[in-house]
Amino acid sequence: SLTVNAAGQTRKEKVMLPSSLQGTKPNSIPNKKIEDPVAGKIKSSSLATTRQDLNGFHLIPPRVTFGVLKEGCTYATTVILKNVGVNFSRFRVKQPPPCTGLRVMYTPGPVAAGLEVELEIEIFATVIEGKDTGGLEEVSHDIEILTETDTLLLPVKANILC
Repeated sequence: SLTVNAAGQTRKEKVMLPSSLQGTKPNSIPNKKIEDPVAGKIKSSSLATTRQDLNGFHLIPPRVTFGVLKEGCTYATTVILKNVGVNFSRFRVKQPPPCTGLRVMYTPGPVAAGLEVELEIEIFATVIEGKDTGGLEEVSHDIEILTETDTLLLPVKANILC
């Protein structure tokens, strides 16, 4: 029950449902809905209830943590962008500013329904001069992935050892 906790006592604060149960994707900003005259309406009973999940992409994993990095070295990891919709969809990545040391490499083009594309996240570990951080500098940036339905945010974090 949402009104009582596991011990049977009345709850003091409101229960927050996870975003997956609320029908929205975590770390995403929905775009204004533009009616697509080409895409037909799907009338299949298996797809009738999950209307919000018929288009868009999912990030696997939803965030990247590089950990502690040595200054002056380049590190890379791969993130999968999967099309969970029923139609092919397009995306593009807004490259992070050069001062972050981050770069995203991918193959542009449409992604068919059910298929995925790999995004290679590369970081060149550099420390901004003039800062005294006591040996570690934290780099944190949200990479924006613009799709037809929403803007996905991929949080990337790393600690650079000075």
